[in-house]
Amino acid sequence: MKNHRTDGMNVIGNNNKSALITGGATGIGACCSRAMAQRGYNVVINYFDYPDQAEKVVSECENLGVRAIAVYGDVSADQECRNIVARAVETFGGIDALICCAATTQFTQLTDLENQNSEDFLRIYGVNVIGIYQMARASAPYLKESNNGAIVNISSIASQNGSGSSLGYIASKGAVNSLSFALAKMLAPNVRVNCVLPGFVNTTWFLDYVGQERLDQIKGEFAQNSALQDICEPEEIAQAVVFLAIDATKTTGQLLLSDAGSTLGPSIEYSPTN
Repeated sequence: MKNHRTDGMNVIGNNNKSALITGGATGIGACCSRAMAQRGYNVVINYFDYPDQAEKVVSECENLGVRAIAVYGDVSADQECRNIVARAVETFGGIDALICCAATTQFTQLTDLENQNSEDFLRIYGVNVIGIYQMARASAPYLKESNNGAIVNISSIASQNGSGSSLGYIASKGAVNSLSFALAKMLAPNVRVNCVLPGFVNTTWFLDYVGQERLDQIKGEFAQNSALQDICEPEEIAQAVVFLAIDATKTTGQLLLSDAGSTLGPSIEYSPTN
């Protein structure tokens, strides 16, 4: 296979590794962009919304001593995925890590099945599931050329506990887990594929839907019912992503829960009362 990294005409920077982060302009994705830059990876920050924020993250990554670009694209559209990958390869000569953070939902009450319509399901699956597949397919030839090619997908503990922003979102994250298992087999032995399953994360994901007061209550409820009596910061999720993308060189096909112990639950005291 042609070695794109050495033949690339437009390779910039002295760093020899690059990461492509979908949804890399905000929230967990932005933290992943910065975290990979801190490890010396040039970064391609894909965004669909918030172009100003994308450029801000580019500047933050450049300040860490790497090269960074922002690339617009809708991951639910196959040709746009191919364009994103082509831009990454044209700029940096290859791709060593694909980190799929792009996601969407439709906030609804889970008890109201009438509001969980098929159009929302398909839209959510288009981004959350098909988007990962399309990005993996487009990136695979270049990831295979890396000496440590890796895909890390952001799933959710919603896939484990059946609670989340919508039925479509919950189901999509279960599909992300299964897709990751299948990709791990299909791309072995050259590319590792793993998932991070965040619990409740301190971002603005729910803010517009529930408001600040209710959001603060939800944070407190999650912390109270977690083994670590806390919730996760997006930077902490990024730490788990970096571990799987770079350090865990013999780990593939795994789900890594990063949820402050919310699926474990609080400790229960069984000693007799006085």
